[in-house]
Amino acid sequence: MSAEASGADFILETRGAQHRLEAHVVTAAVEGSGRTAAFALGDGTVALVSLADPARVAARPAVHDGAALSLAPDSAPGAFLSGGDDGLFARLDATGEAAPLATWPGAWVEHVLAFPGKGPWRAAAVGKQVHLFDGGKDARILKSLAHPSTVTGIATDGKGKRIAASHYNGASLWFVAAKEDRPRAFAWKGSHTGIAMSPDGRYLVTSMQENALHGWRLEDGADMRMSGYPAKTKSMSFTPRTRWLATSGAEAVVCWPFTGDGPMGKAPRELAGGDAVLVSQVACHPQHEVVAAGFADGLVVLVEIESGRVLPVAEPGRGAVSALAWSPEGRWLAFGTEQGFAALVDFSSPPPR
Repeated sequence: MSAEASGADFILETRGAQHRLEAHVVTAAVEGSGRTAAFALGDGTVALVSLADPARVAARPAVHDGAALSLAPDSAPGAFLSGGDDGLFARLDATGEAAPLATWPGAWVEHVLAFPGKGPWRAAAVGKQVHLFDGGKDARILKSLAHPSTVTGIATDGKGKRIAASHYNGASLWFVAAKEDRPRAFAWKGSHTGIAMSPDGRYLVTSMQENALHGWRLEDGADMRMSGYPAKTKSMSFTPRTRWLATSGAEAVVCWPFTGDGPMGKAPRELAGGDAVLVSQVACHPQHEVVAAGFADGLVVLVEIESGRVLPVAEPGRGAVSALAWSPEGRWLAFGTEQGFAALVDFSSPPPR
């Protein structure tokens, strides 16, 4: 992409705000009201930025005694969930006040998730367990879901009625409100390292240790194998109407078609490639068939999937992109890198010419 990246900082400089955080950006999120962005960092702090004043870090509380490992918008607007290698599962409000929801000494809280709709809930993956909490202020624990091995990822669909977890030799799918907790098991031998669930609730897809994806069509349990990646896929994102699954792990954004009966027998669309630089992060826009992609050299672009048109957002040179997140309405894009660079870009109107 470097040949096309000339002037790539134009968007960042004209409608973005930049921050040097001097710690690895582990992940990023924008809370449900779309007013505050957060960057979870390898030094255990979380940098909070008000989108009303994006050029200033409003607060940077030391949430974890160690590294922050996970971050997600809370089920209630105006706050975030955070997990760390200190075993703390915390709720963080926009002012920087952190409230512990649960602790598991000696364990890592590697994945957190929340559903904000009707019947809100929160989840934290710790070892082989996924712990479910309600959406209230006190975060009452609802249940703990046991898995055969360490949980490597959690996901839900657009309605929040089910939660899926990846683990060794497959994935498990649970009904959040079930009176008797019995998962639907999806078996496939090997190490599954992450998971995505389609917004329409029809598909589960896991990333695997051997540079491939595996998927299941939930209506009939049919298996789907998506291979050919030169590296491991560490980031996956469905478009809002489940037409495409965008993935990292190649020198282009690999987008698998999920219309009809899914990607079986169909070739993926490869976008924004050109140089021997791997895509490290992807995040689909919450409303449009557009994907944000970050590369291992620091380049950030937007890609319109149908046309293949590419809009450079930030040029290479600031470290591998390690975090990408959209605000709920799709106005703001937050991204961060392994070298501690973070930025917010406003796409509320057509770019200036």
